[in-house]
Amino acid sequence: MADSFAYRVRTKEGRVLEGKMEADGEGAVATRLRGQGMVPIQITKEAKVSMKMELRILPQKVKLKDLAIFSRQFATMINSGLSLMRTLNILAEQTENPKLAEAITGLRDDVEKGSSLSASMSKHPKIFSKLYISMVKAGETGGQLDIVLNKVADGLEADYKLRQKVKSAMTYPIAVAGIAGALVVVMLIFIVPTFAGMFDGLGGTLPLPTKILMTLSQKSKIIIPIFTILAIAGFIAHKRLKLSSADYRLRFDKLKLKIPIFGDLFQKVALSRFTRTLALLLRAGVPVLQALEIVGDATGNEVLQRSAMDVRDSVRKGESMASPLEKHKVFPPMVVQMIHVGEDTGALDEMLDKISDFYDQEVESTTESLTSLIEPLMIAVLGGIVGAMVIALYMPMFKIFDLIK
Repeated sequence: MADSFAYRVRTKEGRVLEGKMEADGEGAVATRLRGQGMVPIQITKEAKVSMKMELRILPQKVKLKDLAIFSRQFATMINSGLSLMRTLNILAEQTENPKLAEAITGLRDDVEKGSSLSASMSKHPKIFSKLYISMVKAGETGGQLDIVLNKVADGLEADYKLRQKVKSAMTYPIAVAGIAGALVVVMLIFIVPTFAGMFDGLGGTLPLPTKILMTLSQKSKIIIPIFTILAIAGFIAHKRLKLSSADYRLRFDKLKLKIPIFGDLFQKVALSRFTRTLALLLRAGVPVLQALEIVGDATGNEVLQRSAMDVRDSVRKGESMASPLEKHKVFPPMVVQMIHVGEDTGALDEMLDKISDFYDQEVESTTESLTSLIEPLMIAVLGGIVGAMVIALYMPMFKIFDLIK
Protein backbone atom coordinates (compact mmCIF):
# COMPACT_ATOMS: atom_id res chain seq x y z
CA MET A 1 0.00 0.00 0.00
CA ALA A 2 1.34 3.39 -1.03
CA ASP A 3 2.40 5.89 1.66
CA SER A 4 1.27 9.51 1.87
CA PHE A 5 3.87 12.27 1.39
CA ALA A 6 3.64 16.03 1.94
CA TYR A 7 5.72 18.12 -0.44
CA ARG A 8 6.81 21.68 -1.22
CA VAL A 9 7.76 22.56 -4.80
CA ARG A 10 8.79 25.55 -6.89
CA THR A 11 7.00 26.11 -10.21
CA LYS A 12 8.53 27.46 -13.44
CA GLU A 13 7.09 30.86 -12.55
CA GLY A 14 8.92 30.79 -9.20
CA ARG A 15 5.90 30.22 -6.97
CA VAL A 16 6.15 27.83 -3.99
CA LEU A 17 3.31 25.34 -3.69
CA GLU A 18 2.45 22.72 -1.09
CA GLY A 19 0.48 19.52 -1.48
CA LYS A 20 0.12 15.81 -0.71
CA MET A 21 0.67 12.71 -2.81
CA GLU A 22 0.51 8.94 -2.37
CA ALA A 23 3.46 6.99 -3.77
CA ASP A 24 5.76 4.06 -3.05
CA GLY A 25 8.62 6.30 -1.92
CA GLU A 26 10.16 9.78 -1.91
CA GLY A 27 11.92 9.06 -5.21
CA ALA A 28 8.61 8.31 -6.93
CA VAL A 29 7.17 11.58 -5.58
CA ALA A 30 10.14 13.56 -6.85
CA THR A 31 9.91 11.91 -10.29
CA ARG A 32 6.23 12.77 -10.63
CA LEU A 33 6.72 16.38 -9.55
CA ARG A 34 9.60 16.88 -12.02
CA GLY A 35 7.46 15.32 -14.73
CA GLN A 36 4.87 18.02 -14.04
CA GLY A 37 7.50 20.75 -14.53
CA MET A 38 8.05 21.49 -10.83
CA VAL A 39 11.23 21.48 -8.72
CA PRO A 40 10.92 19.60 -5.36
CA ILE A 41 12.06 21.60 -2.32
CA GLN A 42 10.95 19.29 0.51
CA ILE A 43 9.30 15.84 0.61
CA THR A 44 8.12 14.44 3.97
CA LYS A 45 6.41 11.15 4.74
CA GLU A 46 3.19 11.56 6.74
CA ALA A 47 2.99 9.38 9.86
CA LYS A 48 -0.68 9.90 10.70
CA VAL A 49 -3.77 8.97 8.79
CA SER A 50 -5.93 11.98 7.95
CA MET A 51 -8.99 12.67 10.09
CA LYS A 52 -11.08 12.35 6.92
CA MET A 53 -10.07 8.71 6.61
CA GLU A 54 -10.46 7.99 10.32
CA LEU A 55 -14.07 9.17 10.39
CA ARG A 56 -15.15 6.93 7.52
CA ILE A 57 -17.27 4.35 9.33
CA LEU A 58 -19.69 3.44 6.56
CA PRO A 59 -18.44 2.65 3.03
CA GLN A 60 -18.38 5.82 0.93
CA LYS A 61 -20.25 5.92 -2.38
CA VAL A 62 -19.52 7.99 -5.44
CA LYS A 63 -22.72 9.87 -6.16
CA LEU A 64 -23.87 11.06 -9.56
CA LYS A 65 -23.30 14.67 -8.51
CA ASP A 66 -19.68 13.93 -7.49
CA LEU A 67 -19.01 12.34 -10.86
CA ALA A 68 -20.59 15.27 -12.73
CA ILE A 69 -18.42 17.79 -10.83
CA PHE A 70 -15.31 15.67 -11.48
CA SER A 71 -16.10 15.52 -15.22
CA ARG A 72 -16.70 19.26 -15.47
CA GLN A 73 -13.47 20.11 -13.63
CA PHE A 74 -11.54 17.55 -15.68
CA ALA A 75 -12.79 19.07 -18.96
CA THR A 76 -12.00 22.64 -17.82
CA MET A 77 -8.41 21.79 -16.84
CA ILE A 78 -7.71 19.85 -20.05
CA ASN A 79 -9.20 22.68 -22.11
CA SER A 80 -6.96 25.17 -20.24
CA GLY A 81 -3.86 23.37 -21.48
CA LEU A 82 -2.89 21.41 -18.37
CA SER A 83 -1.31 18.01 -18.99
CA LEU A 84 -3.28 14.87 -18.22
CA MET A 85 -0.92 13.90 -15.38
CA ARG A 86 -1.06 17.30 -13.74
CA THR A 87 -4.85 17.44 -14.06
CA LEU A 88 -5.28 14.04 -12.42
CA ASN A 89 -2.89 15.02 -9.64
CA ILE A 90 -4.85 18.21 -8.87
CA LEU A 91 -8.20 16.39 -9.00
CA ALA A 92 -6.95 13.64 -6.68
CA GLU A 93 -6.04 16.26 -4.08
CA GLN A 94 -9.10 18.52 -4.28
CA THR A 95 -11.87 15.91 -4.71
CA GLU A 96 -13.86 15.72 -1.45
CA ASN A 97 -15.28 12.22 -1.94
CA PRO A 98 -12.60 9.83 -0.54
CA LYS A 99 -13.55 6.89 -2.77
CA LEU A 100 -13.46 9.00 -5.93
CA ALA A 101 -10.16 10.59 -4.84
CA GLU A 102 -8.73 7.10 -4.37
CA ALA A 103 -9.91 6.08 -7.85
CA ILE A 104 -8.39 9.23 -9.41
CA THR A 105 -5.08 8.44 -7.71
CA GLY A 106 -5.26 4.98 -9.29
CA LEU A 107 -5.95 6.55 -12.70
CA ARG A 108 -2.94 8.83 -12.31
CA ASP A 109 -0.67 5.93 -11.40
CA ASP A 110 -1.88 3.85 -14.37
CA VAL A 111 -1.55 6.73 -16.84
CA GLU A 112 1.95 7.42 -15.51
CA LYS A 113 2.84 3.81 -16.36
CA GLY A 114 1.68 4.29 -19.96
CA SER A 115 -1.94 3.13 -19.78
CA SER A 116 -4.70 5.04 -21.56
CA LEU A 117 -7.26 6.92 -19.49
CA SER A 118 -10.19 4.79 -20.67
CA ALA A 119 -8.31 1.55 -19.93
CA SER A 120 -7.49 2.84 -16.44
CA MET A 121 -11.14 3.74 -15.83
CA SER A 122 -12.23 0.22 -16.80
CA LYS A 123 -10.46 -1.00 -13.63
CA HIS A 124 -13.04 0.90 -11.56
CA PRO A 125 -16.40 -0.40 -12.90
CA LYS A 126 -18.30 0.57 -9.73
CA ILE A 127 -17.44 4.23 -10.32
CA PHE A 128 -17.09 4.62 -14.09
CA SER A 129 -19.88 3.01 -16.13
CA LYS A 130 -19.56 1.49 -19.60
CA LEU A 131 -21.12 4.67 -20.95
CA TYR A 132 -18.51 6.86 -19.26
CA ILE A 133 -15.58 4.69 -20.38
CA SER A 134 -16.83 4.50 -23.99
CA MET A 135 -17.26 8.27 -24.15
CA VAL A 136 -13.74 8.85 -22.79
CA LYS A 137 -12.32 6.31 -25.26
CA ALA A 138 -14.05 8.10 -28.13
CA GLY A 139 -12.66 11.41 -26.88
CA GLU A 140 -9.13 10.01 -26.68
CA THR A 141 -9.38 8.56 -30.20
CA GLY A 142 -10.73 11.78 -31.72
CA GLY A 143 -8.47 14.12 -29.72
CA GLN A 144 -11.52 15.82 -28.16
CA LEU A 145 -11.32 14.63 -24.57
CA ASP A 146 -12.32 18.01 -23.09
CA ILE A 147 -15.37 18.32 -25.38
CA VAL A 148 -16.49 14.76 -24.64
CA LEU A 149 -16.04 15.22 -20.88
CA ASN A 150 -18.18 18.36 -21.01
CA LYS A 151 -20.90 16.37 -22.80
CA VAL A 152 -20.61 13.61 -20.18
CA ALA A 153 -20.96 16.22 -17.43
CA ASP A 154 -24.05 17.64 -19.16
CA GLY A 155 -25.58 14.16 -19.33
CA LEU A 156 -24.79 13.37 -15.69
CA GLU A 157 -26.21 16.69 -14.49
CA ALA A 158 -29.41 16.16 -16.51
CA ASP A 159 -29.73 12.63 -15.10
CA TYR A 160 -29.16 13.95 -11.57
CA LYS A 161 -31.92 16.56 -11.99
CA LEU A 162 -34.23 13.87 -13.36
CA ARG A 163 -33.62 11.64 -10.35
CA GLN A 164 -34.22 14.53 -7.95
CA LYS A 165 -37.60 15.20 -9.58
CA VAL A 166 -38.60 11.53 -9.20
CA LYS A 167 -37.43 11.54 -5.56
CA SER A 168 -39.49 14.64 -4.83
CA ALA A 169 -42.58 12.89 -6.21
CA MET A 170 -41.92 9.73 -4.17
CA THR A 171 -40.92 11.38 -0.88
CA TYR A 172 -44.40 12.46 0.22
CA PRO A 173 -46.21 9.10 -0.17
CA ILE A 174 -43.32 7.24 1.46
CA ALA A 175 -43.27 9.67 4.40
CA VAL A 176 -47.06 9.44 4.88
CA ALA A 177 -46.94 5.62 4.65
CA GLY A 178 -44.24 5.60 7.34
CA ILE A 179 -46.28 7.88 9.60
CA ALA A 180 -49.36 5.71 9.10
CA GLY A 181 -47.41 2.58 9.99
CA ALA A 182 -45.98 4.22 13.10
CA LEU A 183 -49.44 5.37 14.24
CA VAL A 184 -50.88 1.88 13.79
CA VAL A 185 -48.04 0.36 15.82
CA VAL A 186 -48.43 2.94 18.62
CA MET A 187 -52.19 2.39 18.81
CA LEU A 188 -51.87 -1.41 18.82
CA ILE A 189 -49.18 -1.47 21.52
CA PHE A 190 -50.19 1.38 23.85
CA ILE A 191 -53.77 2.58 23.25
CA VAL A 192 -55.82 -0.52 22.35
CA PRO A 193 -54.72 -2.53 25.47
CA THR A 194 -56.16 0.27 27.67
CA PHE A 195 -59.56 -0.13 26.04
CA ALA A 196 -59.25 -3.94 26.21
CA GLY A 197 -59.21 -3.85 30.03
CA MET A 198 -62.28 -1.61 30.01
CA PHE A 199 -64.19 -3.95 27.68
CA ASP A 200 -63.36 -7.01 29.82
CA GLY A 201 -64.99 -5.30 32.80
CA LEU A 202 -68.16 -4.49 30.88
CA GLY A 203 -68.71 -8.02 29.62
CA GLY A 204 -70.98 -8.85 26.70
CA THR A 205 -70.13 -9.63 23.10
CA LEU A 206 -67.84 -7.24 21.25
CA PRO A 207 -68.52 -6.16 17.63
CA LEU A 208 -66.47 -7.96 14.94
CA PRO A 209 -64.23 -4.95 14.03
CA THR A 210 -63.39 -4.50 17.73
CA LYS A 211 -62.60 -8.22 18.11
CA ILE A 212 -60.21 -8.07 15.13
CA LEU A 213 -58.48 -4.98 16.57
CA MET A 214 -58.14 -6.62 20.00
CA THR A 215 -56.66 -9.77 18.47
CA LEU A 216 -54.12 -7.74 16.49
CA SER A 217 -53.21 -5.81 19.64
CA GLN A 218 -52.74 -8.99 21.72
CA LYS A 219 -50.48 -10.53 19.07
CA SER A 220 -48.73 -7.30 18.05
CA LYS A 221 -45.53 -8.23 19.93
CA ILE A 222 -45.26 -11.26 17.65
CA ILE A 223 -46.77 -9.87 14.44
CA ILE A 224 -44.71 -6.64 14.27
CA PRO A 225 -41.24 -8.31 14.65
CA ILE A 226 -42.21 -11.04 12.14
CA PHE A 227 -43.50 -8.42 9.68
CA THR A 228 -40.30 -6.36 10.12
CA ILE A 229 -38.06 -9.41 9.57
CA LEU A 230 -40.04 -10.48 6.50
CA ALA A 231 -39.89 -6.95 5.07
CA ILE A 232 -36.10 -6.75 5.52
CA ALA A 233 -35.59 -10.28 4.12
CA GLY A 234 -37.83 -9.45 1.15
CA PHE A 235 -35.89 -6.26 0.44
CA ILE A 236 -32.53 -8.09 0.56
CA ALA A 237 -33.85 -10.90 -1.65
CA HIS A 238 -35.20 -8.32 -4.13
CA LYS A 239 -31.82 -6.56 -4.33
CA ARG A 240 -29.95 -9.84 -4.89
CA LEU A 241 -32.38 -11.07 -7.52
CA LYS A 242 -32.15 -7.75 -9.36
CA LEU A 243 -28.39 -8.17 -9.56
CA SER A 244 -28.35 -11.86 -10.50
CA SER A 245 -31.50 -12.59 -12.53
CA ALA A 246 -32.35 -10.82 -15.80
CA ASP A 247 -35.75 -12.54 -15.91
CA TYR A 248 -36.62 -11.19 -12.46
CA ARG A 249 -35.52 -7.69 -13.50
CA LEU A 250 -37.72 -7.94 -16.59
CA ARG A 251 -40.80 -9.00 -14.59
CA PHE A 252 -40.18 -6.35 -11.94
CA ASP A 253 -39.64 -3.55 -14.47
CA LYS A 254 -42.75 -4.55 -16.41
CA LEU A 255 -44.73 -4.44 -13.17
CA LYS A 256 -43.19 -1.07 -12.29
CA LEU A 257 -44.36 0.41 -15.61
CA LYS A 258 -47.92 -0.82 -14.93
CA ILE A 259 -48.26 0.71 -11.44
CA PRO A 260 -51.21 3.11 -11.33
CA ILE A 261 -50.21 6.80 -11.28
CA PHE A 262 -46.44 6.15 -11.00
CA GLY A 263 -46.05 3.78 -13.98
CA ASP A 264 -46.39 6.65 -16.45
CA LEU A 265 -43.69 8.62 -14.60
CA PHE A 266 -41.27 5.66 -14.61
CA GLN A 267 -41.79 5.20 -18.35
CA LYS A 268 -41.05 8.86 -19.10
CA VAL A 269 -37.89 8.78 -16.98
CA ALA A 270 -36.64 5.62 -18.73
CA LEU A 271 -37.35 7.06 -22.21
CA SER A 272 -35.56 10.30 -21.33
CA ARG A 273 -32.46 8.40 -20.18
CA PHE A 274 -32.56 6.11 -23.21
CA THR A 275 -32.71 8.90 -25.80
CA ARG A 276 -30.26 11.24 -24.01
CA THR A 277 -27.67 8.50 -23.54
CA LEU A 278 -27.95 7.29 -27.14
CA ALA A 279 -27.59 10.86 -28.41
CA LEU A 280 -24.44 11.37 -26.28
CA LEU A 281 -22.83 8.18 -27.56
CA LEU A 282 -23.62 8.77 -31.23
CA ARG A 283 -22.43 12.40 -31.10
CA ALA A 284 -19.16 11.32 -29.46
CA GLY A 285 -18.47 8.94 -32.34
CA VAL A 286 -19.15 5.64 -30.58
CA PRO A 287 -20.11 2.94 -33.14
CA VAL A 288 -23.88 2.39 -33.40
CA LEU A 289 -23.83 -1.29 -32.35
CA GLN A 290 -21.68 -0.56 -29.31
CA ALA A 291 -23.82 2.48 -28.43
CA LEU A 292 -27.01 0.40 -28.48
CA GLU A 293 -25.43 -2.19 -26.20
CA ILE A 294 -24.32 0.47 -23.72
CA VAL A 295 -27.58 2.45 -23.74
CA GLY A 296 -29.54 -0.59 -22.55
CA ASP A 297 -27.46 -0.77 -19.36
CA ALA A 298 -27.62 2.99 -18.81
CA THR A 299 -31.43 3.17 -18.70
CA GLY A 300 -31.63 0.96 -15.60
CA ASN A 301 -34.72 -0.70 -17.03
CA GLU A 302 -34.68 -4.28 -18.33
CA VAL A 303 -37.65 -3.65 -20.66
CA LEU A 304 -35.77 -0.91 -22.52
CA GLN A 305 -32.56 -2.94 -22.40
CA ARG A 306 -34.27 -5.83 -24.25
CA SER A 307 -35.62 -3.29 -26.73
CA ALA A 308 -32.12 -1.89 -27.32
CA MET A 309 -30.82 -5.40 -28.00
CA ASP A 310 -33.59 -5.93 -30.59
CA VAL A 311 -32.61 -2.67 -32.28
CA ARG A 312 -28.95 -3.71 -32.26
CA ASP A 313 -29.77 -7.02 -33.96
CA SER A 314 -31.86 -5.15 -36.53
CA VAL A 315 -29.07 -2.67 -37.31
CA ARG A 316 -26.55 -5.51 -37.57
CA LYS A 317 -28.72 -7.00 -40.33
CA GLY A 318 -28.74 -3.67 -42.17
CA GLU A 319 -32.23 -2.57 -41.12
CA SER A 320 -33.33 0.69 -39.49
CA MET A 321 -33.49 1.49 -35.78
CA ALA A 322 -37.12 2.58 -35.79
CA SER A 323 -38.70 -0.62 -37.16
CA PRO A 324 -38.04 -2.96 -34.18
CA LEU A 325 -39.09 -0.25 -31.69
CA GLU A 326 -42.66 -0.43 -33.04
CA LYS A 327 -42.92 -3.95 -31.56
CA HIS A 328 -42.29 -2.63 -28.03
CA LYS A 329 -45.20 -0.86 -26.32
CA VAL A 330 -42.87 1.03 -24.01
CA PHE A 331 -41.95 3.28 -26.98
CA PRO A 332 -44.86 5.58 -27.92
CA PRO A 333 -45.58 6.11 -31.66
CA MET A 334 -44.24 9.69 -31.42
CA VAL A 335 -40.81 8.45 -30.32
CA VAL A 336 -40.67 5.83 -33.08
CA GLN A 337 -41.65 8.36 -35.75
CA MET A 338 -39.14 10.96 -34.56
CA ILE A 339 -36.32 8.38 -34.59
CA HIS A 340 -37.42 7.35 -38.09
CA VAL A 341 -37.26 10.99 -39.25
CA GLY A 342 -33.85 11.40 -37.59
CA GLU A 343 -32.50 8.40 -39.51
CA ASP A 344 -33.88 9.69 -42.81
CA THR A 345 -32.45 13.19 -42.36
CA GLY A 346 -29.08 12.08 -40.92
CA ALA A 347 -29.68 14.05 -37.72
CA LEU A 348 -30.51 11.20 -35.35
CA ASP A 349 -28.55 12.62 -32.42
CA GLU A 350 -30.38 15.98 -32.65
CA MET A 351 -33.76 14.24 -32.85
CA LEU A 352 -32.89 12.09 -29.82
CA ASP A 353 -31.98 15.24 -27.90
CA LYS A 354 -35.37 16.74 -28.74
CA ILE A 355 -37.14 13.59 -27.51
CA SER A 356 -35.10 13.68 -24.29
CA ASP A 357 -35.90 17.37 -23.70
CA PHE A 358 -39.58 16.68 -24.30
CA TYR A 359 -39.67 13.87 -21.74
CA ASP A 360 -37.68 15.92 -19.23
CA GLN A 361 -40.45 18.53 -19.39
CA GLU A 362 -43.06 15.78 -19.18
CA VAL A 363 -41.40 14.38 -16.03
CA GLU A 364 -41.40 17.83 -14.46
CA SER A 365 -45.10 18.43 -15.18
CA THR A 366 -46.00 14.87 -14.12
CA THR A 367 -44.20 15.20 -10.77
CA GLU A 368 -45.98 18.50 -10.09
CA SER A 369 -49.39 17.03 -10.89
CA LEU A 370 -48.62 13.89 -8.86
CA THR A 371 -47.67 15.96 -5.84
CA SER A 372 -50.94 17.90 -5.96
CA LEU A 373 -52.92 14.66 -6.49
CA ILE A 374 -51.16 12.46 -3.93
CA GLU A 375 -51.25 14.96 -1.05
CA PRO A 376 -55.03 14.86 -0.44
CA LEU A 377 -55.16 11.16 -1.36
CA MET A 378 -52.56 10.19 1.24
CA ILE A 379 -54.19 12.39 3.88
CA ALA A 380 -57.47 10.58 3.19
CA VAL A 381 -55.73 7.18 3.48
CA LEU A 382 -54.04 8.17 6.75
CA GLY A 383 -57.30 9.52 8.14
CA GLY A 384 -59.15 6.39 7.03
CA ILE A 385 -56.71 4.03 8.80
CA VAL A 386 -56.70 5.95 12.06
CA GLY A 387 -60.44 6.66 11.85
CA ALA A 388 -61.29 2.99 11.32
CA MET A 389 -59.28 2.01 14.40
CA VAL A 390 -60.94 4.70 16.53
CA ILE A 391 -64.43 3.67 15.37
CA ALA A 392 -63.64 0.02 16.15
CA LEU A 393 -62.64 1.06 19.69
CA TYR A 394 -65.78 3.13 20.31
CA MET A 395 -68.32 0.70 18.79
CA PRO A 396 -68.81 -1.24 22.09
CA MET A 397 -69.49 2.04 23.89
CA PHE A 398 -72.21 2.95 21.38
CA LYS A 399 -73.79 -0.47 22.08
CA ILE A 400 -73.76 0.22 25.86
CA PHE A 401 -75.44 3.59 25.35
CA ASP A 402 -78.14 1.92 23.28
CA LEU A 403 -78.75 -0.65 26.08
CA ILE A 404 -79.04 2.13 28.67
CA LYS A 405 -81.66 3.89 26.57
